[in-house]
Amino acid sequence: MNLSDSQTGGQAPRRVSAMEAVLTHLRDAIERGAYAIGDKLPSEAELCRTLGVSRPVLREALRALQTMGLTVSKTGRGTFVVAHSVEDPTFGDYTAGHLMEVRRHIEIPVAGYAATRRTPEDLDRLTHLLERMEQETDTTSWVALDTLFHLSVAQAAQNPVFRRVIEEIRDALARQSAFLNELGGRREQSDREHRALLDALVAGSEQDAVRAMSHHLDRVETTLTDIVRSPHTPTTAGA
Repeated sequence: MNLSDSQTGGQAPRRVSAMEAVLTHLRDAIERGAYAIGDKLPSEAELCRTLGVSRPVLREALRALQTMGLTVSKTGRGTFVVAHSVEDPTFGDYTAGHLMEVRRHIEIPVAGYAATRRTPEDLDRLTHLLERMEQETDTTSWVALDTLFHLSVAQAAQNPVFRRVIEEIRDALARQSAFLNELGGRREQSDREHRALLDALVAGSEQDAVRAMSHHLDRVETTLTDIVRSPHTPTTAGA
């Protein structure tokens, strides 16, 4: 079996990465019960040989399985199955559900405050960050810029407590962003959503800024839900 060059089905198939293909294969096996709870997955060497992928690709897929809560990795012992279905992905110290709840209560009003309080320096910073994001092709670099963009929106609200809250969840935001971009193809859509938010901030429209951030978080949550519900077809819909 070789999963290094896969496509999704349908009328307009989207070519998926080798990591997505490996993740889908392993997730499907776990959810079908091919591995019982407590079972150890085959060794990395065996999986790489069987699936025809490199070790870095396999390790990315194994990390995604762990984020989904299907497995745990034990140093020196291997990867073990702990669940047969995905309930709530975990990003660092926080579940996706907890993270989204807080983001809605913090980032939506923050966007409104930022629209009325932002300075020319804030707008310059956000414009520069978004331009870099729109040109960036490396996922790791894009994720770092994405997190900085959200921090900068909080800074533009001119309340240090807001920025402190976003700083607290910064690692989780980055993990979530990477997860969504790898499995949900979110980067270009996220750039457009960020652009709509920036336009609202430039215009000084509190209503439009709130609407733009709400839409952005809606799309993030929808993509998360799609990933959790279906192991077979990666969505075409960052944080």
